Order: sequence, then C-alpha cells, then structure tokens
Amino acid sequence: MRIIAICFLLFPLLLMGQTGGEMDEHAIRTVMDRFMDAWNHHDAKAFAALFSEDADFTNWRGADASGRAKIEAFHAPMFATIFSKSHQEYTGIKTRFIRGDVAAVDVRWKMTGAMDAQGNPRPDREGLLNFVMAKNAGQWEIVVMHNLDISALPPPPK
Repeated sequence: MRIIAICFLLFPLLLMGQTGGEMDEHAIRTVMDRFMDAWNHHDAKAFAALFSEDADFTNWRGADASGRAKIEAFHAPMFATIFSKSHQEYTGIKTRFIRGDVAAVDVRWKMTGAMDAQGNPRPDREGLLNFVMAKNAGQWEIVVMHNLDISALPPPPK
C-alpha cells in the first residue's frame, strides 16, 4: 500500500518534468521560428537578438563572429546584398537536452533567392544549422552556432 501511495504522490512530479521538457522544446522551436523570420525579413538586429551577448557564430565557409554586436555587424551587409531576396525555412528540428538548461539543436534548412556578389541568382541551397542553446533568465538563446551547407558538398561516392 505504501508503494502505491508513494507512486501516487510522485506521479504529478513526473508529469511536471514532461511538461517542462515539452515547454522547453516549444520555446526552442519558437526561437527557431524567430530565427527564420528575422532571416526572411533580412533583419540583422532581430537575427542577432536571438544570440547570447557572448555567442559564437561560424558560417559554412568558416568565417566567424563572436558577440551579439559582431554577429549583427557580420550579417547586416549580407542581408542588404546577397541575401536581400533570400528565403530560408527549416525542414526539421532535432533537440537533445544536455542538461535542463542546455540543449544541442540541429536544424535542417532550405534556402532560395540567394545571389552571388554580382547579383546573379545562386542555386537553391540546403544545409544543417547546429546550435548550442542555453536557458538564461527563463529564455532560450543561441550560445554557439555552426552552419553547414549540404548543397555545397560533393555527392557521396557510389
């Protein structure tokens, strides 16, 4: 009888843990929605606001920026030129909680409308964004971001 009573008392705690995880997954997905929205509005300030103050960013070519202000400065000229007509969307999100307040997030993406430096259309692209995200004062933010352009890779050997 005691075991049943203990289980009955612990069951709400189990549900709260699941709900917290689901709430965090939803909050992370909301950050990714805002990430894509900022990209699609070519808004470097809104884009950078999703990063922690001391975040690290690396693009698919290995160029990097550290700190929210530098991430914004890095993206502003590209949003005004080669990505000014681009549209990006995610096709899948995979989240792994390392701790309750730290998550590794893989986001598959597709992009259309990018241009080269001369203003010529670039082929559509797809890739993988890899994030380390942390919960700070109840809000999820990007701490580290790496970008991989899968479309730039040669096809695998047959």
